[in-house]
Amino acid sequence: MKSLRTYLSVTALALAVGLAGCSAAGTASTGTSITGGTSTSAASGSSGTAEAVSLDTLSADTHYDADDLTWDAASEVAVTLADGASTVTSDSSGAVKVDGDTVTISAAGTYRLSGSLTDGRVVVAAGEEDVVRIILDGADVTSSTGSPLVVQSANEAIVFLAEGTSNTLADAASYTDQGDDAPNAALYSMADLTIAGTGSLTVDGNYNDGISAKDGLVLAAGNVAVDAKDDGIVGKDYAVLLDGAYQVTAGDDGFKSDNEEDEGRGWVLINGGTLTVSAGDDGIKAFNTLTVAAGSATVKESEEGLEAQHIVISGGTASVTSNDDGVNASGGSTGTTSQGGMGGGGGEMAAGDYTVEISGGSLTINSQGDGLDSNGSATITGGTVVVNGPTNDGNGALDVNGELVVNGGTVAAAGSSGMAVTPGTSSAQSGVQLTFGSALPAGTTIQLADSGGAVVATFVTSKQAASLVYSSAAITAGEEYTVYTGGTAKVTAGLGEGTLDGAQEQGTVTAGEYTAARGPGGR
Repeated sequence: MKSLRTYLSVTALALAVGLAGCSAAGTASTGTSITGGTSTSAASGSSGTAEAVSLDTLSADTHYDADDLTWDAASEVAVTLADGASTVTSDSSGAVKVDGDTVTISAAGTYRLSGSLTDGRVVVAAGEEDVVRIILDGADVTSSTGSPLVVQSANEAIVFLAEGTSNTLADAASYTDQGDDAPNAALYSMADLTIAGTGSLTVDGNYNDGISAKDGLVLAAGNVAVDAKDDGIVGKDYAVLLDGAYQVTAGDDGFKSDNEEDEGRGWVLINGGTLTVSAGDDGIKAFNTLTVAAGSATVKESEEGLEAQHIVISGGTASVTSNDDGVNASGGSTGTTSQGGMGGGGGEMAAGDYTVEISGGSLTINSQGDGLDSNGSATITGGTVVVNGPTNDGNGALDVNGELVVNGGTVAAAGSSGMAVTPGTSSAQSGVQLTFGSALPAGTTIQLADSGGAVVATFVTSKQAASLVYSSAAITAGEEYTVYTGGTAKVTAGLGEGTLDGAQEQGTVTAGEYTAARGPGGR
């Protein structure tokens, strides 16, 4: 299996695969086009324009197949859950067995579950080539001894959330079986797992993880809320969000892929829908490559927001709040040494095979540690990057061990001045570095005007800032720009439009001249 890095690393990609609920005929309908350049998500209500990746390409690198979301309603087996009295209808093959409050499914097929078990579980123990489709149609399952929904064996399991229904899975605070290969999540699958449909699902991971797939995981649709003691949502080989609205609260990592052993695996793709994470550790994490190509990813709380060896933003919207680094390409700094464009605390630093590549979309970072941090290189060719970085001089809004190359897009990075990093000499697009004599308070409007008095940039600080690095196509290398504070701005924080009415001139800077202690007017 490929890592997807080769075709996700530069271009903006968007696979619009909105999956609606089950129709009267039992067929999952497609809510969006998978070939057009403009997509509108049926499940999340979001829309965006980007270069589409074909369904064939995604299917080649994951287990996902849209045909698995189409079935004949007449083939469904109905399972009505009830304490001590669960019943099965239309099961001519005898694939469903009820033993007390344990329901076991042993063959491929489509199974519609409704009702509730206050202390029971549903187990899938099918063949290695079997595709098992479980429709949750108003199903609530709680277990006092372990996981309420376990896929022990199958080729693929599909959990389909019926339209207009609410469903709940809640596990025990302590599991009876705590062996090495025992389940450890409220929704646990040893096989490839797909979640689809437009219904809702609440997952309470009281023991460890909320949703865990020990192969691949594709979130194709759904309105899902996960609250987990440890990790929120985990796919081992890969974790993909195509559509839907997913809210994750996790004591450890929020959304991740954690395969560290198999080459080309352990990657995350956000390609539609909305993901909102509050995490005790990393918000969104991949061992290999983490890509945001479309949709919306918001990390509201974390230690480190986005973390992977390779981080790619090619489309969509990503917003990160972190107690430490906001975006962190890391894994141990090894490899060659190279000279970056160091605005402060310069010198050569080891740069390993770690990358941040931004070619489109929007990335906003609010960090207490480094804002955009790469233990290797970082390249920006498009999109908008706004960093509200640290207030202490021990970290920087931009921190790149190799070179920060800016060849396009718009970059505004505010923070402390002690370790400010600026675009390197290989950059085709110029920029300016503003270092103020004293830190500016939150809410300060900083404006940049060209020699003709036209405003080329307006930035409003979201917290205290002593430095601002700005680069865009509006900046011309060698040209002098006047720096102002105050005036009017149409935004309360970040980049926007403004005028110089009432602004105070602070001095001038020359585009392309980056110096550690340089301030407006400094010579």
